[in-house]
Amino acid sequence: MPKYLIQASYTVEGIKGVMKSGGSARRAVVKEMLERLDGRLEAFYYAFGENDAFVIFDAPDNASVAAVSMAVGASGAARTKTTVLLTPEEIDQAAKKQVMYRPPGQ
Repeated sequence: MPKYLIQASYTVEGIKGVMKSGGSARRAVVKEMLERLDGRLEAFYYAFGENDAFVIFDAPDNASVAAVSMAVGASGAARTKTTVLLTPEEIDQAAKKQVMYRPPGQ
């Protein structure tokens, strides 16, 4: 199953919500949301700096992840950036593929 990383930055309202219900309650909500989409939460961390939370999870397809992104964005509680994660073995497979590429202007 594909693996993803979401970097989340809470809005003021989102931070107020975390302060009210707590960090572990937010993790439980995210875990349940992913499981309802046949996904699996691997890790959920809070952080200092530009991003408030990092979430690593498995999901069955990009459409499911897009649905998560849209739901979170529409809530107004957080801004997210989603990254598809690749295993070292997937990079091995990619390195073996022959790609015909011509740079612009050549």
